[in-house]
Amino acid sequence: MPKAVLEFYKKDIFPDGSIVEIKIWRLPVFDSERPHGWKYSLFYGRSGERLVAYDNERGKGDHRHRGPFEEPYIFTTLERLILDFRLDVERVRRAS
Repeated sequence: MPKAVLEFYKKDIFPDGSIVEIKIWRLPVFDSERPHGWKYSLFYGRSGERLVAYDNERGKGDHRHRGPFEEPYIFTTLERLILDFRLDVERVRRAS
């Protein structure tokens, strides 16, 4: 069976030590959990603390984490996904 192909990877470390890491894979087969054909993991956090994350792991579908809270996320496009993630990261950085 063909494997997912990593289409995009980027990791940035801010001067305060917090990390933004984005990984996006193109799936070889679409399914009911990932009908858009993408697997993704977008993470922002620091020293073992997840502050913002968007992912679509098996069994959970598209969702996001904001601090200790998890909620469904409605995926429309990769561009919108990255924009929503970056806006959440900016909000958290401004608040801290």
